[in-house]
Amino acid sequence: MDDKLLRVSIILPIRNESTSIPKCMDSILRQDYPGPIEILVADGMSTDGTREMITGYQANQRNIQLIDNPGKIVPTGLNAALKLAQGDIIIRVDGHTIIAPDYVRRCAETLLSCTADNVGGRMNARGEGIFGETVAIATSSPFGVGGARFHYSEQREWVDTVYMGAWRREAFEKIGLFDEELVRDQDDEFNYRLREHGGTILLDPKIKSVYTNRSSPRALWKQYFQYGFYKIRVLQKHPRQMSLRQFIPPLFVTALIFSLILSLFTPGGWIALLLVGGSYLLANLTTSLITAARKGWRHIIVLPLTFAILHLSYGLGFLNGLLHFWNRWNDKTGKVPAWKPNND
Repeated sequence: MDDKLLRVSIILPIRNESTSIPKCMDSILRQDYPGPIEILVADGMSTDGTREMITGYQANQRNIQLIDNPGKIVPTGLNAALKLAQGDIIIRVDGHTIIAPDYVRRCAETLLSCTADNVGGRMNARGEGIFGETVAIATSSPFGVGGARFHYSEQREWVDTVYMGAWRREAFEKIGLFDEELVRDQDDEFNYRLREHGGTILLDPKIKSVYTNRSSPRALWKQYFQYGFYKIRVLQKHPRQMSLRQFIPPLFVTALIFSLILSLFTPGGWIALLLVGGSYLLANLTTSLITAARKGWRHIIVLPLTFAILHLSYGLGFLNGLLHFWNRWNDKTGKVPAWKPNND
């Protein structure tokens, strides 16, 4: 078979995405890939009209399949779609993302021209309103998200993980599907598992998409709290794959909590609290000033709050996960279904 004509399966896990799914689906249908594409939409039993929108697309596009995802979370949706996927290349797309017209073609060409087992692009974040715009800036900053290169890298390089992802079918046949225990971090866990089996991951900024991030403090806090919470299960299953950057927020929050408690009983506690809190505040404000000078001064008020939400919510989520999963350190199995295609 001509490489350019390999069949592609786009897997799309969604739930209640009525505000973003039209732009997402339109971007998928504008792809310039010359080969056959099937679109498998796994809906988590949406209640906001999302399903009806997908049904409307199906009326004019025969290559769209709507799949029920009663689990209502991303990994169960991904796995439901994977079990029906016919493609030689599997490409994940998220419902709040708009992919460039050459996205599928570039993913396929990159996979077929190198030894990578997973390829993807940078997460180009975009927000709505002043807070959403500031979140996009903060999550594209090393201070905001640490060493997660896919948030801000501008060069083609080998990395630990990428945004969304594109794989040859054989990757799932070799290591199984996504871990259905993980409401969050299932992509990190899968990529850790892929690397443990000798796989490699390539970031190519030419693979372009735009991600609409959270646009309220509450939604951002919940998202990053869950990232920290479920990171514990990833740590328990893949301890050697964790990096230092993932421990910095919980260490900071731990030091802040202990110094706060000490300050209630000893004068030395106040000194510790001032050192911990003051050092963070200085770093946060300095970074915010530098960032606002480059990105626009109208973000200067919201940037320190946004950075604090990212760090505190992740750190507290991580500590909460330690307590919640305290007895799971010997349980490394999780809920990883094997690849058993259902193509009937």
